[in-house]
Amino acid sequence: MSNGLSNVPELLPARMLNEYTYCPRLFHLEWVQKEWADNAFTLDGSRVHQRVDRPMKRGPKSDGAPETRTSVELSDEKLRLIAKIDLLEQADGTVTPVDYKRSPTPNLPEGAWAPERVQLCAQGLLLRAHGYACDRGMLWFSASKQRVEIPFTEELIAETLRQRDDAFRVAAQPNAPPPLVDSPKCEGCSLSGICLPDEHAFLRDARVQNRLRTIRTRVHDSLPLHVTEPGSVIRKDADEIVVEMRSGDVHRLRLLDISSVQVHGSSKITTPALHAFMRQDIPVSYLSGSGWMLGHTRGPWHKNVELRLAQYRHASEEAASFRLAKRFVLAKIKNSRTMLRRNASGGRSPELDELDKMRTAAERCESKESLLGIEGQAAFVYFRGLAPRLRLAGDETGAFDFRRRNRRPPKDPINALLSLCYSLLSRTWCETVERVGFDPYLGFYHRPRYGRPALALDMMEEFRPLVADSVVLGMVRRKEVTASEFEVSDFGCTLKQPGRKKTIAAFERRLDEQITHPVFGYRISYRQALEVQARLLGRYLMREVDEFPEFTTR
Repeated sequence: MSNGLSNVPELLPARMLNEYTYCPRLFHLEWVQKEWADNAFTLDGSRVHQRVDRPMKRGPKSDGAPETRTSVELSDEKLRLIAKIDLLEQADGTVTPVDYKRSPTPNLPEGAWAPERVQLCAQGLLLRAHGYACDRGMLWFSASKQRVEIPFTEELIAETLRQRDDAFRVAAQPNAPPPLVDSPKCEGCSLSGICLPDEHAFLRDARVQNRLRTIRTRVHDSLPLHVTEPGSVIRKDADEIVVEMRSGDVHRLRLLDISSVQVHGSSKITTPALHAFMRQDIPVSYLSGSGWMLGHTRGPWHKNVELRLAQYRHASEEAASFRLAKRFVLAKIKNSRTMLRRNASGGRSPELDELDKMRTAAERCESKESLLGIEGQAAFVYFRGLAPRLRLAGDETGAFDFRRRNRRPPKDPINALLSLCYSLLSRTWCETVERVGFDPYLGFYHRPRYGRPALALDMMEEFRPLVADSVVLGMVRRKEVTASEFEVSDFGCTLKQPGRKKTIAAFERRLDEQITHPVFGYRISYRQALEVQARLLGRYLMREVDEFPEFTTR
């Protein structure tokens, strides 16, 4: 390879040169790690570019008018650049690239910000490399409906080539450059929820706490689609997904309103629908009729290989893996104690003191085997303390007389509810860690086993009491379920269709509840908090921050 960088592509897109000049970390996340998220600004930019996105050639409309072409792609190996020019005008032996921008015209002596001028100059250099006379370009600012001429001066050319060389050097590094600190550029960036600049700065220096801005994770206007009625069919019709129920009901949803799909039991999905989900990076999970996750399908694997390499290295180092395992268990014990304290019926529960002792024991233990034993003992104490709160008031049948945790299969209605919620939480974490770029099957606390999403199980530990147990407790208190919605046999207890639908709806509502983040102090939903926690684990494994913060509430 001519540039000596064996782990990056040969050609740098001019748009990525724009991103590098704007923010080197943004460039690394987009081009090297292949991260992307839309926001209102990027969607508006796509709208502005619609008229020039398809290659078209137009002759001059009048004497002296230029001939135009749209969506012209050029590359050059010596320049190591590639670009798609929005609009190309040719007249009097010269060509002029025109680049479309969604923003208003900036009030600057240079006519535009440096990233826009560098991107346009790269297009001009490519045109020159192909033998065209090109000494200037134009920026069309859609919001102002105004053109700004950018001359290709020697200074601008030198700056463009310097930024190109720097971009290639940064692209060869496995780690992204540090985030910008307290920069206004982060406000409108669609990747701020992936980059986490303020959170990164806070974990590096707690003195920036007062400058933390509200998290901007990817917009969660879309929601999970659960298809639970046996015999239902999920198919595609144009840009819509159609769910045909065996009962005869038909539901139509827009693709953009769906964040994930859960196919329960014997429901079916057509190949065109599956292809549409994969193209839009919408994961599809397949669950048994009782809620156990059997597997899932999604589009191409996340391209951030460096993150998975860091995960594998960390998991193979016993001491480093144990440090993370201890944090997962400590957070779970703390949150379990919080749940008991919040739901105490009066007086101080003896289980609170016992959990305090187990937390201390977990902090001092020196092996995963000891940690596993402490966690099991803490879970027994926790459910013993929670049992009186999980008994349905006025239940004369005794069906909701919860005494202890049991599973595989659950023997009573409360355990059936807990098992379903844990399965839903595990599935949610699988989707989250895969979206961030991890391998969900290699964890740090749970041992790898064929088919077991060990990392998802690790990450869900601290959220079991806060999300899953809270859902079950709320349903029992509100009397949302009755004994008739369960089927009890010698083989265990399962939820019938109406009960499953109620539980799934309650679980998804819990994920959308707003809370105050225990570390950063801003308002955030549990659904967003899961992604933030997964991304912070990535920052920790890539050695961008020194500690992985626990998610514990007070």
